[in-house]
Amino acid sequence: MNGNPLTDRLDAGPLLCAEGFLFELERRGYLTAGEFVPEVSLENPDALRSLHRDFQRAGSDIVEAFTYNGHREKMRVIGKEELLEPLNRSALRIAREVADTRPGDLMAGNISNTNIWDPADPSRQDEVRGMFEEMVGWAVDEGADLIIGETFYYAGEALTALEVARSSGLPVVLTLAPMAAEAMADGPGVVETAQRLEQAGADVVGLNCFRGPDTMMPWLRQIRAAVSCHVAALPVPDRTTPSEPTFFNLSDVQAGVSSPHGRTFPTALDPLFTNRYEIGAFAREAYELGVHYLGVCCGASPMHIRETAEAVGRQTEASRYSERMENHFMYGSHDRLPAHIRSLGERA
Repeated sequence: MNGNPLTDRLDAGPLLCAEGFLFELERRGYLTAGEFVPEVSLENPDALRSLHRDFQRAGSDIVEAFTYNGHREKMRVIGKEELLEPLNRSALRIAREVADTRPGDLMAGNISNTNIWDPADPSRQDEVRGMFEEMVGWAVDEGADLIIGETFYYAGEALTALEVARSSGLPVVLTLAPMAAEAMADGPGVVETAQRLEQAGADVVGLNCFRGPDTMMPWLRQIRAAVSCHVAALPVPDRTTPSEPTFFNLSDVQAGVSSPHGRTFPTALDPLFTNRYEIGAFAREAYELGVHYLGVCCGASPMHIRETAEAVGRQTEASRYSERMENHFMYGSHDRLPAHIRSLGERA
């Protein structure tokens, strides 16, 4: 044992981390789509606490503080910069509280893409670094066990996030989210960037968000073969394809009513969801590749996390409610089900 609470667990087997809180809380009516600012930690803390608990019951071992998009620039956009620190500290405290209800669970502080990184503007880079430093500092203050840096599409921003996160002395997960260009937005290759992150000290590198199972898996195979550290895989539950590799550009030709803004992302993706079995199949394949850090990102529900857990051999608190189709009134096989009702299944 090397004394690292993250890698020790990963050495022993799969570790699950639920992400994607923005989409799930928007569906539940606690966030504004488009803005996607996590004010819920201040306005409806019980809703956030409940979501964390639902994901925990489903199998998530890491309670990740909901501070995605809770950075200084985003708060400026919505005119609420004065709420930045209270929002972050509230999210961290809620995550710590939920993690502490189950022995062994970890709490993660979170930093992510800022959407203002400019590879040609050192002043912007310094501004991003400052945002990361304050968020990591609050995470350390509130007792985080690790730092997750996620959804980076600029290699330079990812490396800066890693440098700041490592200064905390905590284990670091750093995941990339390449867009449709099949490279990082500032030019470096995806695999090359993962290797640079490993060399710079990340405990876990990998991919999250933007890509569904079919377009994440090819990159995941390459990263797993190219690095020796642990690898993370957290796809979105959407049917992305080689011609539409991210959920930003998915089309829905059967939509009877288009979204007012003319795109399926982010509010009209519902018909493009993967089913739970596709998520399970992805998790099994990733685990067989040697990927031990698993989860689901934007669009995830607790059901997806339960499916991921069960796909890698875990039984969770929520497994009590895993399907038992043998008892379904029309598709079941139980001997008490009337044959004339079951026969309706083929023509229902």
